[in-house]
Formats: sequence, structure tokens, C-alpha cells
Amino acid sequence: MKKPQDALSIGELAQRCDVAITAIRFYEAEGLISSLRSDGGQRRFQRSSIRRLAFIRISQNLGFSLAQIRDALATLPDSRTPTKRDWERLSRHFARDIDLRIEGLQQLRDKLTGCIGCGCLSLARCRLYNPEDQAQALGAGPRFLLGDEHDDIASS
Repeated sequence: MKKPQDALSIGELAQRCDVAITAIRFYEAEGLISSLRSDGGQRRFQRSSIRRLAFIRISQNLGFSLAQIRDALATLPDSRTPTKRDWERLSRHFARDIDLRIEGLQQLRDKLTGCIGCGCLSLARCRLYNPEDQAQALGAGPRFLLGDEHDDIASS
């Protein structure tokens, strides 16, 4: 890391990233970012922490857990500013996960009108209207939204 006097204070980093100082302390305690201490004991952060904090905030907004974010950031170098290649490699990993989420959301959107989401599959098969619901044999939850097909009922 650069000399502490050449780095950003926690207040400068918070202002630059529009993140609360308490959040920066939390992310540091969670191992997502790191700092050095000045001679006076104040935290000093590399400028690359700006990118890390942006990545953390975006990842959280996309629904990634702190553990997933920590694992991803662990693949980046701590001793130098991540390069464009480093970020491209990391983003490819996250892009695959995002693509799977998009696919799942599209399937949900396409099937949602037939299911009110309570787990009974549809009003036509609802236990209130259809106590002989055969899809229940496939398991709990909204089976067709989870990927089961009507043909699966006969084979179960």
C-alpha cells in the first residue's frame, strides 16, 4: 500500500464514494477493504478502495451476499491497484450469475399470470378450489415456477 500520507482518509473516501463512515468501517471489519494507519492512528485507504467500494455497493444492489462479494474481491490483488484485466475476470464471473438470475426472472414473468405465488401453482389447481391438487406430489412451493412441467405430474 502507498504511504499513509499519500492515501485517502476515511472521511475523504466516504465523501468520494457517498458511503457512510460506519459502512467503511464495517466493510473493513468484514475484510472487503483494507487500510493502513497513519502515525496518529488514523485509517488511510488506497485510491483503489474507491473501485472496491463501488463494486461492493453495486454487488449488494444486485443481491449478492457479503460472502460472495468477499470471495470475489479475494481474487483481486491487495498490494496493487487492480488492472482492467483483473476487473474483467471478476466481472465475467458475476455476469454468469446475473445471466442465470435474468433467465429465472424471465421464466417467472412468463409463468406468473398462471400462479399467484402462494405455492399452489394456479387458481385452477388451488387447494381451495381443487383439493386433489396432483402437483403437490412434486414437492412444496410453486412447482411450475420452479421448473416442473405438467407432464412431471404423471411421472411422479
